[in-house]
Amino acid sequence: MPLLDMMTRIFAPLASLIDDLHTSDEERDAARMALVAAQNQALALTLDLEREKLAARASLIAAEIGGQSWLQRNWRPITMLSFLALVILDSFGLLVFRLSDEAWLLLQIGLGGYVVGRSAEKIVPSIRPTGHRDQGVQGVHHD
Repeated sequence: MPLLDMMTRIFAPLASLIDDLHTSDEERDAARMALVAAQNQALALTLDLEREKLAARASLIAAEIGGQSWLQRNWRPITMLSFLALVILDSFGLLVFRLSDEAWLLLQIGLGGYVVGRSAEKIVPSIRPTGHRDQGVQGVHHD
């Protein structure tokens, strides 16, 4: 989670700065407590944002899986087979131009998305009970 790492890196220098303050121990402790409270609040908001982002991704993948169109359900495998063909052709030098670094980066991103998508295809049905479609992707009950 790059955002979570960034939030942690923001607060580390602030803690160091508080340690270097030329004030009383009580004031430094109060500043540390305020910083920890702010850091906890920022981390909680960051985790909420990450959770919402994952839920949105899962919802999108669930919509693709349940789509009526053959192409909507199968575009990921078609894309990966196309990438596989390009890699094989490039490896044997059969392409007029070699694949650029950007193409390889796109392939890595696509493969990562494909793997996540396929994993979600396997996980979403077990998370969402069939009789509770109106509860969202998680299907978790909080009492």
